[in-house]
Amino acid sequence: MSALVVSNVILWVLLAALSLVVLALVRQVGVLHERITPVGALMLAKGLKVGELAPALTVADLADRPLRVGAPRADGLSTLVMFVSPTCPVCKALLPVLKSSCRSEQSWLEIVLASDGDLANQREFVAEHGLETFPYVVSAALGMTYQVNRLPFAVLIDPDGVLCARGLINSREHLESLFEAKRLGVASLQDYLEDSARNRAA
Repeated sequence: MSALVVSNVILWVLLAALSLVVLALVRQVGVLHERITPVGALMLAKGLKVGELAPALTVADLADRPLRVGAPRADGLSTLVMFVSPTCPVCKALLPVLKSSCRSEQSWLEIVLASDGDLANQREFVAEHGLETFPYVVSAALGMTYQVNRLPFAVLIDPDGVLCARGLINSREHLESLFEAKRLGVASLQDYLEDSARNRAA
């Protein structure tokens, strides 16, 4: 008789533990849903405004060739300036995405990588990750001009030199959200979704 009571108690304890695990999982699903909706690059409140002329700056790449960033372009290409660092693990994880985007978006986009710090470290970073096909700029002034204080960060500038999107980039989805924001003519996908929601409610 006592064995039956013990087994029943054990079953009830296991059931209670299982219920707690299920509740914890449901809560985590809710948290993840909040974090990934909407998907898009995080636009910081301070800094340059989308729709304004981007500051134009002449900088030198690793081969000491001059590169004009932010100025209107005669070739009709937009410019994505991606701020990275050799010591940033997220930046390194995004490099395959940038290489893929460089190929898939080459008809309308040039990707420029930008960083600051020791030139030897930058050259080692470029060689280690096969980034020779990208224009690679080492300039603290460029980061300050575009008010970059977190990495990886990107600014997208249209052929007329107008800033059309910007934000923190932590994933492929974040990067592609900048491209989609440009195609939609909005500052960010968050703005687009909020405007859509307001229009539906009106």
